[in-house]
Parts: sequence; C-alpha cells; structure tokens
Amino acid sequence: MADEKARQMPPMGGPGRRGGMVAKPDVKVNKETVKRLFSYFGKYKIHLIFVMFFIILSSVASVASSLFLKTLIDSYIAPMLFPNASVTFTDLFGALCKMGCLYLCGALAGFLYNRIMANVSQGILKKIRDRMFEHMQSLPIKYFDSHNFGDTMSFYTNDTDALRQMISQSVPQAMSSLVTIVSIFFAMLRQSVWLTLFVVVFLFAITRIIGFIGKKSGMFFMKQQRSVASVNSFIEEMINGQKVVKVFCHEDKNKEEFDKRNDDLCHNMTTANTYGNIVGPIMNNMGYILYVALAILGGILAIKGVTNLTLFGFEEAITLGTIASFLTMSRNFVMPISHISQQINAIAMAMAGAERIFSLIDEKPETDDGYVTLVNAKTDKDGNITESEARTGMWAWKHPHRDGTVTYTQLKGDIVLDDVDFAYIEGKTVLHNVSLFAEPGQKVAFVGATGAGKTTITNLINRFYDIADGKIRYDGININKIKKADLRRSMGIVLQDVNLFTGTVMDNIRYGKLDATDEECIAAAKLANADGFIRMLPEGYNTVLEGDGSGLSQGQRQLISIARAAVADPPVMILDEATSSIDTRTEAIVQRGMDALMHGRTVFVIAHRLSTVKNSDVIMVLEQGRIIERGNHEKLIAEKGKYYQLYTGAFELE
Repeated sequence: MADEKARQMPPMGGPGRRGGMVAKPDVKVNKETVKRLFSYFGKYKIHLIFVMFFIILSSVASVASSLFLKTLIDSYIAPMLFPNASVTFTDLFGALCKMGCLYLCGALAGFLYNRIMANVSQGILKKIRDRMFEHMQSLPIKYFDSHNFGDTMSFYTNDTDALRQMISQSVPQAMSSLVTIVSIFFAMLRQSVWLTLFVVVFLFAITRIIGFIGKKSGMFFMKQQRSVASVNSFIEEMINGQKVVKVFCHEDKNKEEFDKRNDDLCHNMTTANTYGNIVGPIMNNMGYILYVALAILGGILAIKGVTNLTLFGFEEAITLGTIASFLTMSRNFVMPISHISQQINAIAMAMAGAERIFSLIDEKPETDDGYVTLVNAKTDKDGNITESEARTGMWAWKHPHRDGTVTYTQLKGDIVLDDVDFAYIEGKTVLHNVSLFAEPGQKVAFVGATGAGKTTITNLINRFYDIADGKIRYDGININKIKKADLRRSMGIVLQDVNLFTGTVMDNIRYGKLDATDEECIAAAKLANADGFIRMLPEGYNTVLEGDGSGLSQGQRQLISIARAAVADPPVMILDEATSSIDTRTEAIVQRGMDALMHGRTVFVIAHRLSTVKNSDVIMVLEQGRIIERGNHEKLIAEKGKYYQLYTGAFELE
C-alpha cells in the first residue's frame, strides 16, 4: 500500500513516545477511576454480601480462638499443673476440640470467600474485556494508524491481569485484614487497655513509614505498566518484521533499542519491587519486636500485680492466659496490617492498568451521522424502485426525507469527488482540490510517486477518514448521508497487505459475505483463479490456515483475498497495489482474477506497475496531493508529460 498516510500521520517513535504510546505524566489514582472500576461489581451484589459474611465469620473465628486461648490456659492447662486438680484430661480434650472447631470454621469461611471472589473476578474481567473489544470495534482507523498494536494488546494482557490479581486476591485480603484488625482491636481492649495502647503507639510509627513506602511503590508500579507495554510493543514489531530486520542486518541496532527499553522496564520494576518488598520484612521484624516487648511488659505487669484495666471494668491481675492470648492477638493484629501494606503494590498496579483500560474505553468512537441505508430492491410494473425483503440481486439506496417521504436510488457505482481537500494532521494538507468522477463500470487508475495521495483518495471514498472540504457523492448522494456500514458493504477492497484469519480457506473467503453458501464461495474462488491451488491443499477448502496463511505463497494469499472480495459481489472495487508484492508470473494469474472481478464494476486501481493500468478508462496522475494529468493511456503517452516519464522509466528498469 502506498505510504503517504504514514508520512502524514504522527510518528510512532521519537521524542515523547515509547513504543507508539504517548508518554504521559505519572498517573494518579483518583476517585473517578475507583468509581468506574467498582461499577462493574453491580451484578455481583449478592456474591459480595456472602463474601463479606464469610470474611466476618473467618475474622470472628480467628478472634474467638485467640480469646479462647486465655480460657484454655487459665481454666484447663494451669489447674492441671497442681496436685488434686479438679480438671481432667477429658475436659482439656473437649476444650481443644472446641478450639479446633473454631479454626476449622475460619478455614472453611476463608476457602468459601476466596472461591466466590475468583468467580466474581473472572466475571468482571470478562465484562471489561467485552467492553474493551466492543469499543475497539467502534474506533476509527485513525486510532489504529497512530497506536502501536503491542500497546493495544497490553490492555488485554498485562492490564487485565493486574485487575484480576487485585479483584480476586488483593480486595478480599484487604477486606479480610480490615475486619480482622477491627475485631482484634476490640478483643485486645477487652483483655487489657494498657497493653492495647502500647500496641497502638508502636504501630503508629510503623504505619507512617509504610505510608511513605507505599506512595513511592505505587508511583513506580504505574511506570512499570507503561514500560511493560513499551517492551511488548517493540517485541511484537520485531517478530512481525524479522525478514526486514535480517535483510538489512539490523539485529545489533534492535538489540541496542531493546536493551534500552528493557533497562527502563528493569529500573521501574526493580524500584517498584524494592519499595514493595521491603514492606513485608519491616512489618514482620517490627512484629517480632512488638511481640517481645509485649511479653516483657505483660510479665512485668503480672509480677508487679498491676491492676489490669479492660474495656468492661477491672480485673485483679494479669494472668498467664491473658499474656498468651494477648501475644497471639498482637501477632494477628500486625499480620493483617502487613497484608494490607503488601496489597498496596497490587492495587497500585491494578489502578494503573485500570487507568489505561479506561483510556481505551474513553477513546472517541467513530461517528456516523448517516441515515441513507442500502436495501434489497426490485422494480414494479411501472418501473419504480421499491424495497424487497427477499434478495433480488438488485440494491438501492433508501433515502428518508424530512417530510416523511422515502426515495430509492438504484445502486450503480457512480462516484464523484468535487474539490476535495484533506489533511491527516490539521494544517498539513495531503489532498488539494481533487476532482474526479467514475461512471458505473468504469476503471479509474491512480498513478504517482509514494506519498502523492493515491491511497488517501480511496480511504476517503470508503470514509475511513472524513474530508476537510469539498463533496464526495455516491450515485448522486453525499456519502456523509450514507451509513458507513452500508457504504462499505457496497464496496470490495483488495489490499497490498493481505490479512488472512485463523480458520479454513472457506471461512476466509466467506469473510466477505457471512451468509454466502459454499457454492458461492467456490464460484468466487474460480472467478479469482484461486480454485485450482485451493483444491491441491491437503484438505482443499477445509484446510485450516494459521499465522496469517503462513503456509501459502504471497500470490496464493492474494488470490484468496480477491475471492473474498468477489463473494460479496460489490458494484465498486478498490484495488490498492494488489500485485505489488508478487512476481511477474504470479501477477499474470492474479491479474486475470482481478480482470474477471472488475468486469462490469466501478473500479479504482492503485498500481506501481504501470503495465497493469494500461487498459484503464481513465488514469489520474497525482503529485503532492494534486491531480496533474488525466486521460487514458494513449492520451497521456501522446502528451509526453509525467505519466510518459514514469511509463518509459518503468520499461527502462525492466
């Protein structure tokens, strides 16, 4: 395909860009992002209620087991140490069974809420992926021309995986930890206010440190997400372009560029994980220090016989059971705080992913103000065109008017461009005052140097881009009034770069018309001169193609794409350098297929080999976005202008 569009679009690399993605300032998590993300939880309210119930049950079981430890020691174990104890081993065994039941309930509740959240997370991610893909289908071609494929793929891989980890693990763990902290806090107050105050003061200093670390960690995790997208984009580009890389011996330069991007990723990931990974060790070691300090303080209070103030009154003294129970609860109090601090990393990464996902969803979709539609039509006995529910082989434009009337215009393929101007980037005009007409059944060829504007004209006809000024009419109707889907349905396009999809050969041909029968697909293949080689494939038309048809030659892939266009039977065809990448012998076969396809249709041809456009009804010679010559082959040769120079130069090259 001619690359004038690439020359005019914003560059994919260069200052301010990484792998096709515009470099942005650090993303700050805001309430709107959180609100949008959790709006996807609406369908799972009942599930979340059960999750909360099981989290509370798990926390209560944990607290109850810690409280029961005091009773176990003071009422069962300690009395058995003295002679003539009234407590028997049977009593102790019963108490241990009760404690085991509490732990079992907590473990079962933990299993259930994690299992439910796994289902919830997958359901939410499915909805997000569906929303992303649905919106992506509505984006204009301009978006894909200006964004790297690898960066777009990162939305569906890295970013959604970060969300999965947050929803299925980080959120329930954070909720569980929060409930546990509150529960244990009140349980510790019940045991001893003095010891609880000591724990609160001790943890206040820790949380200030953790807050600072978490802020730094979150910032670098957001940078990490963008660096991952940059690396993935570059890798995908290199995989797709390995032939070009090897032809131009660009391996060393690519290694250098990859090392640069990978170093950036390594730096961001190392810094993020350095901050993130020190949180756990800090909390654990401080927890051990707290544990020892509480044991010493509790022992001193117990030995001194200090009155133990509790939430519900006074006790005579701190017992061994009180100290053991409080130490257990202090560990259970510190651990959830550690868990929450550790989840900050995953949450920061997920929110960075959410920001990127919502940036895709917020991309402005392709607008379509058209109201003229394409319908099956027939002619009544008076010669008037009317709409038909059945397929008749005749098409018409259904044009509703403000007064309530509807007119039908037969689809013929009459296309007119009138003083059209266009710019991919505002202020940098690509086409200047382009005017041309193509009558039904006429073959119009565009000739010119790379960047002259040939492909741009065809992109405007099918409204991949909208014109800045002028008019384009299709069968006398302004194409802005025609719905884009109907406009494009009336056209067939064969591109230089062939895209085949995973599936059978028959499926790839049927892509041009989803309701086409096998017989119609085979007829289209015969028309395109593709039937012969298809039947020689291992499974014929049922041969599965993978990797963009990697097992086929370039000419065979192009013939399938021609068959795909032929099965739609459109009145207008656009052939964009369809034979530029195949050899001369294969070109002759492909050309016969295209000649059969072009018969009786309005055809726009872009060709770098001028021999393929000699039989065109009119040839447009473009230079820097302007039509400088027009006429048939004989007329242009006689004028000895630009076309003559191009044509004779082509023969000299051969």
